[in-house]
Amino acid sequence: MRAMLRLNRVDVVYGEVQALWDVSLNVDDGELVAVVGSNGAGKTTTLKAISGIVPLKGGSVTLDSEEISSLKPHQIVARGVAHVPEGRRLFPHLTVYENLIMGSLTTRAKTCRAEQISVVMDLFPIVKERRNQVAGTLSGGEQQMVAIARGLMGRPRILMLDEPSLGLAPKIVDLVFETIQEIRRRGVTVLLVEQNTQIALQLADRAFVLENGRVVMEGGGSDLLHDPHVRAAYLGL
Repeated sequence: MRAMLRLNRVDVVYGEVQALWDVSLNVDDGELVAVVGSNGAGKTTTLKAISGIVPLKGGSVTLDSEEISSLKPHQIVARGVAHVPEGRRLFPHLTVYENLIMGSLTTRAKTCRAEQISVVMDLFPIVKERRNQVAGTLSGGEQQMVAIARGLMGRPRILMLDEPSLGLAPKIVDLVFETIQEIRRRGVTVLLVEQNTQIALQLADRAFVLENGRVVMEGGGSDLLHDPHVRAAYLGL
């Protein structure tokens, strides 16, 4: 596989606090790659660095060998990178359908909006059922489905998901991860940040472990799942 997305020695600083130190990772075309670690390890900052939400102090981010580190967030989205943030961040006073439209404002997405609406409603029956409902009135699990569907409306080449299981009931968590697997099967590359380390590593082709803003381990998802350090530090085993 060829590398679609690559971070090379990325540093990020918030004020006087350094959040990422020399972070390097790559995501190959068609993969599901997980980034795991404890709270405050730098997982969310890593996604924000890719999306252009936070500037880099050092290093680079490339997409298909093009450096995107200096681009604005909307320019990165236009190149096929979709970021579904932690906490869902829907427009609560808009309907589900209107939220989906907000995910398809790039020139690339507008040309196939009707087709993509059909795709996401097939993938998410609850989104189709609730399409005319105000997003803020949905349950947490329903909102998460809408958030992922909105991310897919841009027809991304890579979908970045930040803590998609956060605050959800176990049955809904299972449904969310089944949907993520189906998205990957349909050809979308996935970069998953997830605090539920066991599920993330079970799903991932490869994974990176962050501790205190640094990549301390990387390997196959199954390999890391059975690694003694990972099992002790993140699985309580």
